Amino acid sequence: MNGSLYITYVTTAFVIMLVPGPDMLFCIATGTRGGRRSGMAASAGAATGEIVHFTLAGVGLAAVFRSAPALYEALRLAGACYLIVLGLTALRNRGEDHAQARGARTAKASYGRGVLTNILNPKMALFVLAFVPQFIDRAAGPVGMQFLVLGATFVAMDLVVLGAAGVLAATFAAALRSRGAQRRIDTLAGWIYLGLGAKVALSD
Repeated sequence: MNGSLYITYVTTAFVIMLVPGPDMLFCIATGTRGGRRSGMAASAGAATGEIVHFTLAGVGLAAVFRSAPALYEALRLAGACYLIVLGLTALRNRGEDHAQARGARTAKASYGRGVLTNILNPKMALFVLAFVPQFIDRAAGPVGMQFLVLGATFVAMDLVVLGAAGVLAATFAAALRSRGAQRRIDTLAGWIYLGLGAKVALSD
């Protein structure tokens, strides 16, 4: 693998990850509502979804999305609806006792939701197909192996970035333990989910 090209890839990918996108906002909202474990679990779920996207991009699913707009739209709208449901659920249950709450704030549920949120974003597959090949040097070794290394690097880096975002959000929320403050935090998380759903639904 071309060393200088790899360094450029890592630097560029890191900058892209720092720009708040659906995965980061999802992890922030989850960490805010559920605490550090849920924030980390959400980031692990998103990273798992990225592994799926890199794998599918490697076998050409992103090209299928390009040639079948209806399939792309269906998956995109499914993801938007899912985020909106999460937002409405957060608003409906705002202010409840998180220590006793079920489902939405458990680490296992947060991980599953992180996976779904990422997988139901077809733009991720298209991003992988458009971004990663620019850093593959055909003269530097097997293309498949380079794609694997670049994909693993991206997932590992994003896991750290998203995990940090979720933990920081949880740390901030933990400082506000009153019932009124918790209600406001839940309201904020709910609107983040709804905003993400609307953004996904209205984006091209």
